[in-house]
Amino acid sequence: MRHCINCCIQLFPEDTHKQQAACQGGPHHSHQVCPACKGENKILFRVDSRQMNLLAVLEVRTEGNENWGGFLRFRKGKRCSLVFGLIIMTLVMASYLLSGAHQELLISSPFHYGSFPSNPSLMDSENPSDMKEHHYQPSINNISYVKDYPSVKLIIDSIAARIEFTTRQLPDLQDLKRQELHMFSVIPNKFLPNSKSPCWYEEFSGRNTTDPYLTNSYVLYSKRFRSTFDALRKVFWGHLSHVHGKHFRLRCLPHFYIIGQPKCGTTDLYDRLRLHPEVKFSAIKEPHWWTRKRFGIVRLRDGLRDRYPVEDYLDLFDLAAHQIHQGLQAASAEDQSKMNKIIIGEASASTMWDNNAWTFFYDNSTDGEPPFLTQDFIHAFQPEAKLIVMLRDPVERLYSDYLYFASSNKSADDFHEKVTEALQLFENCMLDYSLRACVYNNTLNNAMPVRLQVGLYAVYLLDWLTVFSKEQFLILRLEDHASNVKYTMHRVFQFLNLGPLSEKQEALMTKNPASNTRRPEDRSLGPMWPITQKILQDFYGPFNTRLAQVLDDEAFAWKTT
Repeated sequence: MRHCINCCIQLFPEDTHKQQAACQGGPHHSHQVCPACKGENKILFRVDSRQMNLLAVLEVRTEGNENWGGFLRFRKGKRCSLVFGLIIMTLVMASYLLSGAHQELLISSPFHYGSFPSNPSLMDSENPSDMKEHHYQPSINNISYVKDYPSVKLIIDSIAARIEFTTRQLPDLQDLKRQELHMFSVIPNKFLPNSKSPCWYEEFSGRNTTDPYLTNSYVLYSKRFRSTFDALRKVFWGHLSHVHGKHFRLRCLPHFYIIGQPKCGTTDLYDRLRLHPEVKFSAIKEPHWWTRKRFGIVRLRDGLRDRYPVEDYLDLFDLAAHQIHQGLQAASAEDQSKMNKIIIGEASASTMWDNNAWTFFYDNSTDGEPPFLTQDFIHAFQPEAKLIVMLRDPVERLYSDYLYFASSNKSADDFHEKVTEALQLFENCMLDYSLRACVYNNTLNNAMPVRLQVGLYAVYLLDWLTVFSKEQFLILRLEDHASNVKYTMHRVFQFLNLGPLSEKQEALMTKNPASNTRRPEDRSLGPMWPITQKILQDFYGPFNTRLAQVLDDEAFAWKTT
């Protein structure tokens, strides 16, 4: 019995890496007839939404026992047409693979919508050491990028035209409780009145041989924290309160949070502030619990692990809790109303902006905006929390972020290309969704080759101000901190109501070298290209202007840094 199989293979950029194949008479259930075929026997490929008919017409006729020998029965002309078509297809694919072009032939990223001219002077044979040489001589690309500026400006103008700072709808407290039942069962709604930090006593049911940190996820997944918990383990029993045969441990949350932003000097502020005798931080500088660990995220690209329970987070403040407990015990013998002055801090630089996990755990809203944000939960437990934010020119922040996190091939050229690609992705989102939906879009954030969204400070701050008052914030600029450390630290002390330091303590705190500065190998790469800087200034300009309006301080517009 003779039958004919007609196949049409289509690959679309918008199909999100999925190849759709439909064969007339074939077993494929999701049958889809290609509109371009019109019943003809064609093999079509699409390159950036343009059809390429590489094989004009290919008829394949099969018979029950027909094998490869049937191929020889093709007429000579058809065999030549087939071979010629296959050669063309092979050459096109080989050219694509060897050129490293950004245009996808077969598989395209769901977030790639066209590309800017690629770097003509950078060949695949170049290694990282070769690319460093481009920073010591004028780059051909710098001239090319300047010529591309009008097309990039159109993208930026398109984004700017769609910027709208809307007020988010706040969730109800009962909705928050339904999302985090366990957290609300552990943390009380009232704290000890004679402690500046939010602390409370909870019963410990174990014995003196019980390991309180046996199941702590921070200990299990990170060897560098084990020595800290080993020390806590040895003194744990001695820091319990024993009343009527029961044992109670002091639990605490931070009194203040350094919530952001990354590459803005938060590590330097943390290192100086912890030298104050009244300040105690978590056992880890950046637990990232509110934004990542409570969802089981260590690195989002690695998938989800078991969620870190709130008890694991509270364990990080045990060292501070032990000191507060000792102070409370000593004060109770003299004056129970005496306030314990120790305050606890936490400095995860992701707290202000990172809400990437919401799509995995919360019901997706119809408008693409997250129904719950990190600050909603912090405010539910600590409505009086104090929040410190360190910011810098978002243009410089992004370049510093790129140099710190990029693993290879770092260069001004590479940074420029990644910036233009990220802008295209962001614009594409803004065409269909609100500003807030795009800023918190996990898929978009993972697709962008540089973290463009982290510098949109006004969006995050306005969302935080929907639940916390402006008086609860101290917002600093890295530029001011770098030029006058002493003045910045005095502002922090005043904000946190800390006691004065001796001259020796203050000298030690203010004269220490800056922490977490740019690595020598990154400094040798030089600055970004002026045209890249101009592009980013254009992009961040409207957001900086809004930030300066909210803070009533033109310095946050970064017109001169």
